[in-house]
Amino acid sequence: MADQLSSEMKENLLKDQQDEITAHYLYTRIASFVKDEENKKIIEAVAEDEFKHYNTLKEITGRELKPQKFKMFVFYWITRVLGVTFGIKFLENSETQAITSYNDKVDSVEELNEIVKDEERHENELINMINEERLNYMGSVVLGLNDALVELTGALAGYTFAFQNTRLIALTGLITGISASLSMAASEYLAKKHEQEENALKSSLYTGIAYVITVAFLVLPFLLLNNPFYGIITTLVIAVLIIFAFNFYVSVANDYNFKKRFLEMAVISLGVAGISFLIGVLIKKFIGIDM
Repeated sequence: MADQLSSEMKENLLKDQQDEITAHYLYTRIASFVKDEENKKIIEAVAEDEFKHYNTLKEITGRELKPQKFKMFVFYWITRVLGVTFGIKFLENSETQAITSYNDKVDSVEELNEIVKDEERHENELINMINEERLNYMGSVVLGLNDALVELTGALAGYTFAFQNTRLIALTGLITGISASLSMAASEYLAKKHEQEENALKSSLYTGIAYVITVAFLVLPFLLLNNPFYGIITTLVIAVLIIFAFNFYVSVANDYNFKKRFLEMAVISLGVAGISFLIGVLIKKFIGIDM
């Protein structure tokens, strides 16, 4: 079979083959540290699927290949840090070009039909079955993160022009942020209790922790920089980066539209910050208080 392939076709198939064996070993390694038995079975089934694809391609190319160690290392730690669902879906999303590649070759290599069917159906079905705790509480994290971004970027922007003192801005921002995080966590707890949810306390903790972490990142520039205006610019850049990173995570893990969610959160947060900065200017001008 290998002798009948063009050099370009063979090269492309060898790349696909190496991707399949890399994915097989990666999924097997991920399955070894997953504690949930149901998730472990799902991931092991995906690993078996990838190995089957590798063997099909090996019969076509006549070559034995080893996995890409660097790719395995990167994706392994992505999965360790950001969670099983994110890691696997990120890996699968990176292979969508392979599906297109297989479709382009189906007419020439009939054996690829089975791989295409598996890639488009089995793997996505298995991956969507994965149930991970951190995703179940994503709504609580969104609540804490979004409220902190909108409220604190706005507050810090207002404080910047009103106080023009980085230490005072940082102190006021921390007091505002920590107080708001406790209030938000308590509100989330009461709301979940009212809805008779079993894990109301855990939901409130996710909300509060997300809020406090966001507050720490947003206030940090005012502790490190002496110029308050450089501080607020850096804070806004950090806010956009947080929005980007979080929405990228959610869009991959939950199959959401990244661009729409990112723009929505960024416009709201930066819009509130701009309005608050203007309010700070007006208050300082008309009340005439210098700090």
